[in-house]
Amino acid sequence: MSLFARDRTASGRPVRHQPAELLRTVEDLHDAVAHFGAPGGNAVVMTMGALHEGHASLVRAARERVGDKGFVVVTVFVNPLQFGAGEDLDRYPRTLDADLEVAFDAGASAVFAPSVDEVYPGGEPQVRIAAGPMGELLEGASRPGHFDGMLTVVAKLLHLTAPDLAFFGQKDAQQLALIRRMARDLNFPVEIVGVPTVRETDGLALSSRNRYLSADERRTALALSGALFAARDRLAAQEALRARAAALPGTQNRAEALSRLGEARAAADAHAVAQAAEGCGAEAVRAAARTVLDDASRAEPPLVLDYLALVDPADFTEVADDHDGEAILAVAARVGATRLIDNIPLLLGATMSTMFGATQ
Repeated sequence: MSLFARDRTASGRPVRHQPAELLRTVEDLHDAVAHFGAPGGNAVVMTMGALHEGHASLVRAARERVGDKGFVVVTVFVNPLQFGAGEDLDRYPRTLDADLEVAFDAGASAVFAPSVDEVYPGGEPQVRIAAGPMGELLEGASRPGHFDGMLTVVAKLLHLTAPDLAFFGQKDAQQLALIRRMARDLNFPVEIVGVPTVRETDGLALSSRNRYLSADERRTALALSGALFAARDRLAAQEALRARAAALPGTQNRAEALSRLGEARAAADAHAVAQAAEGCGAEAVRAAARTVLDDASRAEPPLVLDYLALVDPADFTEVADDHDGEAILAVAARVGATRLIDNIPLLLGATMSTMFGATQ
């Protein structure tokens, strides 16, 4: 049964009706976009359902950008192409009734929740998007083929929803980078918008998979965000030390500044001064995170680390120890049967480069 009225005027043109809350077919989706879309004001938020506050923040961001007259469609589709052998496709939560409430409370105009047959008529597509070298790193290495399947469905949904803007969470940082690269490389006429990670009060990044964690597993899982925050705090302390060095009167370069600061500080600060003098911000960041993760590996239940990586956001390759500029610290681990990911953006070396010049 169609969710859109098909009444016709005498001229044969369709009568304009308000969109239904739930769209199940591509035909209904096209009707919704054609009838209620606003030029320059169409947005999409793509999800696999089990919506939570993180998804709601994406919908609110989309609504804010397009305004009251804009059209915001939320897609709810558990994409089988991005699940590998032994992954949790069958146990992935499906909570459509609750998803509708979250989506519409946050400002969605419509929810597109198609069946697998509707998205892939005739079976799995023979032609797919290849993620390329970036898709083989980190999450791609742990989950071969995952990003090819993800990009294929994102490309298809971008065609079907025809948005001006598409909103994705920064929690899935590698996914966001690949979608941006695909849109740029393949000339998709859409702006890809990243929205900051939403966290629970204890710091755990919101995820549909958090519901799988027992109370004990959740306590262990807090090491993911704990490791990221420890690294961020180490970097901030290091940059604060460098800033103090730069503020010393008569200082001409960072080596002299840090040497003078080291002489002026108590012996307990000597190691921190040495670290800053060596310019090892990246390694200090990694070390701070590893300390937290190592402790969690000895917890009960233990955290089993998949990867910890400090990467360039442009291509997700590891940054060098002397890297100056933007970086992403990313972590993935298992606690019990649940695999979780998290990341945090960092800015390395900016303080000293600004104060003394990049060539000193």
